[in-house]
Amino acid sequence: MAQGVWTIAEQREGEFRKITYEVVSEGRRLADALGQELVAVVLGSNMKDKAGELAQYGADKIIVADDPRLEPYTTDAYTAVLAQVVMEGDPAILLLGASAQGKDLSARLSARLGVAMAQDCTAFSIEDGNLVATRPIYAGKAYAKVTYVNSLPQMATARPNVMAINEPDTSRSAEVVDAAFNLDDAELKTKVVDIIKDEAGKIDLTEADKIVSGGRGMKGPENFKILEELAEVIGAAVGASRSAVDAGWRPHSDQVGQTGKVVSPNLYIACGISGAIQHLAGMSTSKVIVAINKDPDAPIFQKADYGVVADLFDVVPALTEEVKKYIQE
Repeated sequence: MAQGVWTIAEQREGEFRKITYEVVSEGRRLADALGQELVAVVLGSNMKDKAGELAQYGADKIIVADDPRLEPYTTDAYTAVLAQVVMEGDPAILLLGASAQGKDLSARLSARLGVAMAQDCTAFSIEDGNLVATRPIYAGKAYAKVTYVNSLPQMATARPNVMAINEPDTSRSAEVVDAAFNLDDAELKTKVVDIIKDEAGKIDLTEADKIVSGGRGMKGPENFKILEELAEVIGAAVGASRSAVDAGWRPHSDQVGQTGKVVSPNLYIACGISGAIQHLAGMSTSKVIVAINKDPDAPIFQKADYGVVADLFDVVPALTEEVKKYIQE
């Protein structure tokens, strides 16, 4: 009989990503609601010592699949290993993060397991002993509550920066066990030849607590400097709308929106962004949204918590200076 809540950890170069702590923390809440065990699954190379850290966030048991072929991530290898481990463990619920890696892996894994999967969820609950997942639909205009019919494990991914992270409890410990799996080289049809890293020290948009984004109203790539200055002062990442990316002003990795990155920071400052539906779909779950635009009828103001109808070239530099003064006080 399927039982227990399982979460799949995400790591890069031996360090857990923020989404891992979010998913494990949410898994703990669901496991408590069911009165069942929380298991975290870690894949990688030489991860056993690091894996024990997840006990502090609520894991009761940690299963480690350790193999040099699991570092770095490839869809083929991770799917092959996880399918074996999950089928052997038979969990009732299986959670992953809806990061770039998580979306890629979850789609392939759900197909391999032959189960339904709710993608990019913003909330979970337990009703009558079953998982209920809430996810945005119609580009974020509405939310659907999803349940599962004859599909175990009940599988879902959590949108980054939405689930609260538990305060780490250093007194907690968990059983750490080796996963039993067979990984045939014949199954591995892809190989990572090289990894080209982004700018050193740059904050990943999907993990950023604060984001300052610019759109077509920035008028050119050189003007993003004023957003970078504000971002540096407040410790934010810099994003961009699709129009700014299509114009070649910013790289695609900076794009926020349905066809870019879906973000949920605590603070999102939109500068010169009108608020096209695909952009709103990518940032509407931000905790606080501030819009700066000369057009009082810009759709972005309908989503904004605070709106400034003014020229961003006057407002942003002034805001940067005021924040500097506040920090110095």
